[in-house]
Amino acid sequence: MYTVDINCDMGESFGRYVIGNDQDIIKYISSANIACGLHAGDPAIMDETVKLAIKHHVKIGAHPGLPDIHGFGRRVMNITPTEAYQWITYQIGALQSFVKINGGKLHHVKPHGALYNMAAKDKAIAVAIAEAMFQIDPTLTLYGPSNSELTKAGEKIGLTVKHEVFVDRTYQDDGTLTPRTEKNALLTNKEEAINQALMMIKKQKVISVNGIGIPIKIDTLCIHGDGPYALDFASTLYQHLKTEGIQLNK
Repeated sequence: MYTVDINCDMGESFGRYVIGNDQDIIKYISSANIACGLHAGDPAIMDETVKLAIKHHVKIGAHPGLPDIHGFGRRVMNITPTEAYQWITYQIGALQSFVKINGGKLHHVKPHGALYNMAAKDKAIAVAIAEAMFQIDPTLTLYGPSNSELTKAGEKIGLTVKHEVFVDRTYQDDGTLTPRTEKNALLTNKEEAINQALMMIKKQKVISVNGIGIPIKIDTLCIHGDGPYALDFASTLYQHLKTEGIQLNK
């Protein structure tokens, strides 16, 4: 029997702007990564999304990003490790407060967008993020790219680490994600994405854009909740997992 953690970025609406379909997608996941107000989200949305996760018995994670709401946290910024430490601390603290007042527990932290990609390769940024988490709560779990500087930093400092892969993204020959600036960064065919997910879970490998099989460590799979077909994909993946005897790790 296989079990798998499915995570999704949530709480990305702010003000009058609605992003994603959190109310429905949360039925098909086991971990929610909640935006903390800098790249997306706001206090009201953070509070509502925490309540939603608790209601559905979904693990709550902080999803801190760079302070770039106009670029949705996907633009690289030249920040120092000290700044990374401070931004991470600020955002975890904000979400942690909403989790506490609603009677929940903060389970994990997953950096967002450009910060996630920077920490995957930049050891100093990765260490700063891991240190901030450890200082706040050493029982927090770090979600990071499989076999990256970020997961290495988390393991070295003593955090529980979950190696993450993306169901609907393509991979380079070195096991890194294809940059979103490339046309083939996303798997737009639903069946291809589901087949990739099943291969990841059962065989612990992924096929690169050049057809090379890459061994990859997998603890959690990410799906995206902000596309036009996100809900359909989430529900279809969920049904395929059930058919294959794969249970969500709630």
